[in-house]
Amino acid sequence: MIAFIDDHRGTYGVEPICRVLPIAPSTYHAYAARRRDSERLPPRARRDTVLRVQIRRVWEENYRVYGVRKVWRQLRREGSAVARCTTARLMKQMGLAGVIRGKPVKTTVSNPAAPCPRDKVNRQFRAAKPNALWVSDFTYVATWQGFVYVAFVINVFARRIVGWRVSRSAQAGFVLDALEQALHDRRPARQDELIHHSDRGVQYLSIRYTERLAEAGIEPSVGSVGDSYDNALAETINGLFKAEVIHRRGPWRHAEAVEFATLEWVDWFNHRRILEPIGNIPPAEAEARYYASLEAIPLAA
Repeated sequence: MIAFIDDHRGTYGVEPICRVLPIAPSTYHAYAARRRDSERLPPRARRDTVLRVQIRRVWEENYRVYGVRKVWRQLRREGSAVARCTTARLMKQMGLAGVIRGKPVKTTVSNPAAPCPRDKVNRQFRAAKPNALWVSDFTYVATWQGFVYVAFVINVFARRIVGWRVSRSAQAGFVLDALEQALHDRRPARQDELIHHSDRGVQYLSIRYTERLAEAGIEPSVGSVGDSYDNALAETINGLFKAEVIHRRGPWRHAEAVEFATLEWVDWFNHRRILEPIGNIPPAEAEARYYASLEAIPLAA
């Protein structure tokens, strides 16, 4: 109604329009005065103005992928006592929404003749400490120069990505490179009794890959064929990567563009993205809290 008066007041005048519409001229003029002077706005409207700026900032700073729940959680982490329903109302008004993951595509090609370790995880993707369980998988990305493949190694305790690699080929070498990065970054000790879990893809059952796991003292574990639930956590990370980066920022020209975007996303994911399964904090913060708790035990004793 206010918008209608704004559009036609120059032609008909405010009072004649208000005689036809169920609104008093004084109501319209009071509303117009509030728009000119923010100090005359009601307290709720003034607070909404401040919150809109904060909500857009959080949404923009996090790849524009956060929905209502994540934006609200981040605002609470920053000390803003905002209700979730308020966040939802303002995001709807501003036209802001989170990304939605699409249906995954099968990338696993297994070799029935290859020797296969048994499944030591049994869909229990939980770990009591860092470097107790890693999961690995890879996905594909279409570019103008053909498909490229992105492999991830995830530390299950805090869902932290500890190794990744982008490759133009789906041969075993690139998943081995991701594993090497994880080994260099985490340097797991043999007494950690680390388990590495993957699907039955030929890349993860290759001789080079299995030999490298044995050399590092890592126990291999492999899920069943054609069952994404047996590597559900890695599939989840793949899905987030595709939804938050690949589908939003494409089309992709070449592998180098995918590699740089993956580098940025992994850094954001590990250090700033809040994850509900670990208490709505980033993976790096979850690990830092774990190691801080270990240091506090001797002091308490």
